[in-house]
Amino acid sequence: MAKVELRNLSKFFDSVRAVNNLNLEINNGEFVTLLGPSGCGKSTTLYCIAGLEEPTSGEILFDGRRVNDLEPRDRDIALVFQEYALYPHMTVEDNLSFPLRIQKFPKKEINSRVNSVIEMLRVTDLLHRRPSELSGGQRQRIALGRAIIRNPVVFLMDEPLSNIDAALRVRMRTEIKNLQRELGVTTIFVTHDQEEAMVLSDRIAILHNGIIQQYDIPIEVYKHPNNLFVASFIGSPSMNFIPGSLELIDDRLVFDLGDYQLKFNTSLLKNSSLTNFPKGQSLLGIRPEDVVIHKKINESYLPAEVFLVELLGSMSYINLLSGDRVLKGIADSATELCIGDQVGLEFPESCVYFFDPQSGEIL
Repeated sequence: MAKVELRNLSKFFDSVRAVNNLNLEINNGEFVTLLGPSGCGKSTTLYCIAGLEEPTSGEILFDGRRVNDLEPRDRDIALVFQEYALYPHMTVEDNLSFPLRIQKFPKKEINSRVNSVIEMLRVTDLLHRRPSELSGGQRQRIALGRAIIRNPVVFLMDEPLSNIDAALRVRMRTEIKNLQRELGVTTIFVTHDQEEAMVLSDRIAILHNGIIQQYDIPIEVYKHPNNLFVASFIGSPSMNFIPGSLELIDDRLVFDLGDYQLKFNTSLLKNSSLTNFPKGQSLLGIRPEDVVIHKKINESYLPAEVFLVELLGSMSYINLLSGDRVLKGIADSATELCIGDQVGLEFPESCVYFFDPQSGEIL
């Protein structure tokens, strides 16, 4: 295990800045996910840690030791790629033992480690097959095993589940989390899938344009987003955003939609005191699961019409139209809502966020 620190890490490709002055601390044995959309710098950061890319500036430290100048083979890391990168001419057993054989480990230790890994991964019956004879999930399991067998101090994974089907992804992420806990290896995982990140991680670093937007435990990232980008990226379905004008009237927050007003307590303000209240255009954010849909309409609720119901088994996504605003809610599948129903929407105060539409900062 190793503590990994990134200090003021930047990486340029010609004039393009892929990673921008990034600072990150990953504790011994921690599972941290670098999460963000394509092009946000997460894979570039991982490759800098691995030694496959040279940082333009900044430092990478393992247990306080600067590793910038070390070759990848000297950093004691294991990297699992999006592609399985198995040797097609080798059997599973040979693929697993290969990293140890090139390091000239004693044959007895190689056999011991191979046996330990195949028991851990439950692949004993696959030992004499070649990669072409394996399913996608089996290949991914062997790729993980080949990384594990080296007992690295840092385990790096670059979107390892993106090439397998949805059902298998769910099973494989459970296996990865169990393996990581069993091994206790510091793990850095890259994905654009926020559900994967929420399920697997001890902490999540959300990147956008090469900059960390928030670094925290999953529930904090979900419940207390730092800004508009984090709020919109985390959560499925994504958060509803409603534009309007926010002002303070008689010690109440009044959110004016033009055709309707919503009133809230001033305690909703996260980053603005009443003395410097930023009156003006704002975005109200609320997650679909927090929207309360009432079949009876009264003046306290925002009027809306159901225009689509998406049944997902135990629950339904309710698509709603309020004026020219398209919103989404979630209801129990037993709730009888039909297209064309007129409903009232309640936004519980504890679930509402306000954002500055220009800066994206939370208010």
